[in-house]
Amino acid sequence: MTSSVKPIVTRKNQESHRTGQSDGALRISGVSPQHTPATRIWYGKVSNEPGFRSPPHHHGEAETGGYLLKGHGRIYFGENYSEFVDMTEGDFVFVPPHMPHVEANMSVTEELIWVTCRTPDNIVVNLPDVPDASLDGFRRV
Repeated sequence: MTSSVKPIVTRKNQESHRTGQSDGALRISGVSPQHTPATRIWYGKVSNEPGFRSPPHHHGEAETGGYLLKGHGRIYFGENYSEFVDMTEGDFVFVPPHMPHVEANMSVTEELIWVTCRTPDNIVVNLPDVPDASLDGFRRV
């Protein structure tokens, strides 16, 4: 039995960079409307170099799920980004739609790598930046 609909494989180093970005966080998509027949999902990899963070942003209507593959991540949120949650390898996180946040690599020596899934797409709405000093415990390289 054959079908005209087949699984689509995005091979290593063939991921798409044509997706929403913010400084300090590199997003590449493995499954997305940008390069597969997907229409209601974005699935990809997000990385932050040692001691780097994203600027404040939110993902519009998108629900976001993340899995930390490598490193020590922190998500700042709330009023003036004064609240945070920490994650290490093997942790999952859910970020609700329209929630302003900052994703930070808390290590100054190791890369931070996330696997992230969003519905319906990788919406990135960048917001005004905040000083590093306002983010409790964050240090740059």
